[in-house]
Amino acid sequence: PRTNNISMQFLAQKHVEYVRKISSDTSSFEYLVTQHLRMSGVYWGLTSLALLRSGLEDSDVSVVSNSEKKVLDWLLTCQDQESGGFGGDVNHDPHILYTLSAIQILALFDSLHLVDVARISSYVKSLQQDDGSFYGDRWGEVDTRFSYCALSILALTGQLQSGVIDVAKTVHFIERCRNFDGGFGAVPGAESHAGQIFCCVGALSIAGALSVVDVDLLGWWLSERQCDSGGLNGRPEKQPDVCYSWWILSTLSILGRTSWIDCDQLSEFILRCQDVDDGGISDRPGNMSDVYHTFFGICGLSLMDYFTKNKIDGDNQIDYIKIDPTFALPVNVIQRLGVSAQILPRNGDHFDAEKV
Repeated sequence: PRTNNISMQFLAQKHVEYVRKISSDTSSFEYLVTQHLRMSGVYWGLTSLALLRSGLEDSDVSVVSNSEKKVLDWLLTCQDQESGGFGGDVNHDPHILYTLSAIQILALFDSLHLVDVARISSYVKSLQQDDGSFYGDRWGEVDTRFSYCALSILALTGQLQSGVIDVAKTVHFIERCRNFDGGFGAVPGAESHAGQIFCCVGALSIAGALSVVDVDLLGWWLSERQCDSGGLNGRPEKQPDVCYSWWILSTLSILGRTSWIDCDQLSEFILRCQDVDDGGISDRPGNMSDVYHTFFGICGLSLMDYFTKNKIDGDNQIDYIKIDPTFALPVNVIQRLGVSAQILPRNGDHFDAEKV
């Protein structure tokens, strides 16, 4: 892939073409080896197109009308008839990760009415454990990612206040996963990691329990993830990766601390990760693009208001939609659903290191 080492514009049309191409090329090696996470891949691709307003009707995603029905028909065949959860593809075991992706796709298409949300809520309930944690599936892995998925699924389907799960216990388990540095791990005692931090802070945002977070201490730890290249890493001494433009910026957005990193430097890093020939965004400059990093690169730029400040893509005027930092869906979708989460107000342009 060819990237550009100097400042460049966001190549919106190239990325739209890239997402559509990889979605239609069902014989490629990459398509075949990612079958197990296809539900999430479809969500990443569709939401990327929605944020770029590609193929939209009335401000909602509609990726070529006949394709919408095809996607929804496929999605419904991925639902496990016994448990109510969704698998990553047809005939795959249900998992809470792919159940959330399925709900997010249905929300994009304004099609949540196609599923029995009470049945899905029962599936989520069946995965909660006595300590408030959640299994990812019936095999018993516990991870704070699954706590976020559970709360997000229930919020998006309007079931969070129904009492179907114990929200207080969920919050308490997440609090037990908080570390001395202000971050959160996958389970109590696990090291802080930016991806897990988003899941924990996102879950607390949905639960209205951000009081659990030491905001300035965590904001400091997250701001320390910015490298000399401008990119963000997920843990100390790791290389920067575009995906952390989402995991970290979304968390800082929820906590009102986005000004604690150099957004101009980060924007430049993301733009250098674009493939100027074939479209798409990679994890770091010079690597191959994929839909995962393309989506999170677009999300990162959205959270930094890059598209508001840089409206022109070549000769075409692009009207972008913002991403919601808690639910990872376009803000117009969240508004249509009437869903809300706790977001802290922006707090200054700098932090006092002596306080943390």
